[in-house]
Amino acid sequence: MVAQRGRRNGAAAKRTRTPAAPDADNAPTAEMPAVAEAAGADPEARAKSIPEAAVARLAVYLRVLSGMADQGSTTVSSEELSNAAGVNSAKLRKDLSYLGSYGTRGVGYDVAVLIGHIERTLGLTRQHKVAVVGIGNLGHALANYGGFPGRGFPVEALFDIDPDLIGVPVGGLPVSHIEDIPAVCTERQISIGVVATPPTAAQSVCDRLVAGGVQCILNFAPVVLQVPEHVEVRKVDLAVELQILSFHVARRADSEMNGSVTGNGVVVP
Repeated sequence: MVAQRGRRNGAAAKRTRTPAAPDADNAPTAEMPAVAEAAGADPEARAKSIPEAAVARLAVYLRVLSGMADQGSTTVSSEELSNAAGVNSAKLRKDLSYLGSYGTRGVGYDVAVLIGHIERTLGLTRQHKVAVVGIGNLGHALANYGGFPGRGFPVEALFDIDPDLIGVPVGGLPVSHIEDIPAVCTERQISIGVVATPPTAAQSVCDRLVAGGVQCILNFAPVVLQVPEHVEVRKVDLAVELQILSFHVARRADSEMNGSVTGNGVVVP
């Protein structure tokens, strides 16, 4: 996914280091202070200091950790977590250091504590109500996806322009007309809007979402949306992602034509 627009704050929050922690695996996890205390600043300032790429990886760590917790795991080493998340352990420890999180040498990280830290940083300690606009094939799938509510993103409103869909329940919610977006979003306190419309309708839908107080927009339409500075937009272009994968397939094919490839992907002439 691509961040089209985001608020930037060049002043990073000051971070204090635990004197007795020569590396990221020292200081007991169970004795870690709350995020705000560990940062020496308020949580919002702390969050603003985290690079966007690290935020994306934190979401991956949370998914992995939640799966481990469901399986009964109570601790995890940095190596285990980095392997499961697909990143190297040094990068993982760097990412977790933004939270003030340090594991215990020989024991690892406390899974429940680490989940709590990441959830607070990602703003998941409260629910974010979601509206889906465009109830075509993709919109239907999103409206019916049962994984959103359990992760704090209940779908609370659906919109479309097709008169045959208006009033018809999808995923248990009746579809409203797009003209009602501002009023419904304001009434239901929607904070995230999902745009799954054709590109020609995306900007007008976006404008209505912003008018309804929506602060964040997930855009599946292949178009760049114009939004006020305070509104965040994430763009999901599946065609672009497939083209990137195509590049990697083609590069690997070229490498195999020009030399043998080892199991680690290293080309040997």
